[in-house]
Amino acid sequence: MKISTSLGTVLVSVIFYLSSASPFVICSSLDVTIDNHSPRHLKNNGSLLSNQMITSIKLHGILLWASMGFLMPMGILFIRMVNKANENGRNVRVFFYLHVIFQILAVVLATIGAIMSLRTLENSFNNNHQRLGLALYVAMWLQFLTGIFRPSRGSKRRLKWFLLHWILGTTVSIIGIINIYTGIRAYHKKTSSSRDSSIWTILFTAQLSCLVLFYQIQDKWEHFQKQRVVIDESDHHQNTNTSGRSNDQTIQVVTGNDQEQKVMVPQPCRKSNALVNLFKLI
Repeated sequence: MKISTSLGTVLVSVIFYLSSASPFVICSSLDVTIDNHSPRHLKNNGSLLSNQMITSIKLHGILLWASMGFLMPMGILFIRMVNKANENGRNVRVFFYLHVIFQILAVVLATIGAIMSLRTLENSFNNNHQRLGLALYVAMWLQFLTGIFRPSRGSKRRLKWFLLHWILGTTVSIIGIINIYTGIRAYHKKTSSSRDSSIWTILFTAQLSCLVLFYQIQDKWEHFQKQRVVIDESDHHQNTNTSGRSNDQTIQVVTGNDQEQKVMVPQPCRKSNALVNLFKLI
């Protein structure tokens, strides 16, 4: 709890610093200012500044993809692995802190992307991507705060907190993924670049499919291990029975005369066969 609170304090300090910093610092790699990105300035300066705007949009998309499309789903996978590592206390701590670190990084990158969008891009909130992004940003911060101020185990509020944290986390992750697709569509409408939007859609879908596959594998891994044990035990039992039957294939019978020995092959247990064997001995 103390560690989470400390990390939250550091994150809030970073966010306040970024929000108070000039957009030139935030987008130093772009070498642009707010005035150069204003819609009025774009209309007066033609395609050169439009290219700068496109670069800003791409950077915004990359930041939000890294936050909502990679770090946050990976954080969910790590916390799922905590349930699979209950027998090993060290693994539980490792996966838990990975979950915390990835979620904090996701919030930081999403906040930087949101600040950059508000300061350097046109935000009329007249499309679904911008409206959904604003609601998502509020829900993401609410989810982060519930993670910091979690009650201790055994508390009466723990169950309610867990349900709220789980519902918010799942909702933010799913809506974040949806909003990435709406962002790619909005980029296509703004730039008419079908090639870039198609490539990004394919790459993001492939990456998302890999995450879903990994989620399914780790979720069913214990079941796979149990199936392997059952198969191994079945094979061992079958081999034991086979070796036992092979050892009983021949029976050596010694009569009263030590020099007369007969080797007999067992036959089905029937009265007629028993009599036949008896007469052979005589």
